[in-house]
Amino acid sequence: MNRLALSLLLIALPVFGQDTKQDHMKDCPMHAQHSAQSHQAVVEINGDQAMGFAHNKTTHHFRMTADGGAIEVTVNDSGDKPNTTAIRSHLSHIAMMFSNGDFSTPMFIHDSIPPGVTTMKLMNSSIHCAYEEMPTGGRVRIKSDNPVAVAAIHDFLRFQINEHETGDNLEVVTR
Repeated sequence: MNRLALSLLLIALPVFGQDTKQDHMKDCPMHAQHSAQSHQAVVEINGDQAMGFAHNKTTHHFRMTADGGAIEVTVNDSGDKPNTTAIRSHLSHIAMMFSNGDFSTPMFIHDSIPPGVTTMKLMNSSIHCAYEEMPTGGRVRIKSDNPVAVAAIHDFLRFQINEHETGDNLEVVTR
């Protein structure tokens, strides 16, 4: 585990003395707007590639519950059988990957390590992931009895809500 911590630290260290195009772009008064648009485009392109269906034909929701939360994806057109099938295939695969501590897909989609992922990997044995079919898509339930794991799940889901701009509640919903 010390090697893992050291590797993460080395990855996180900034590279000093490198003058990059990004450094010059920070002088642009609209840099934040350009960066946000560029990042959102990367998320959408990577997402479409990783998921196997177009983001503009589907709706994502990220729900937070007291014991964790859920990732839900449905088609926008209830008659869209090919994308319904693709969603179900992708989410059942994601549930299996997450159960094995593999978060490479969200890391690829977002081009970063999402908050909560490192803790979720370390606490994988106390997190349960399960796929559930929905009428026009599917859901991955992620839950735990461990409060630290639940906090990590919530961090991960909040990140997803912000990155995918779903407008979902950033707080735990009690039903």
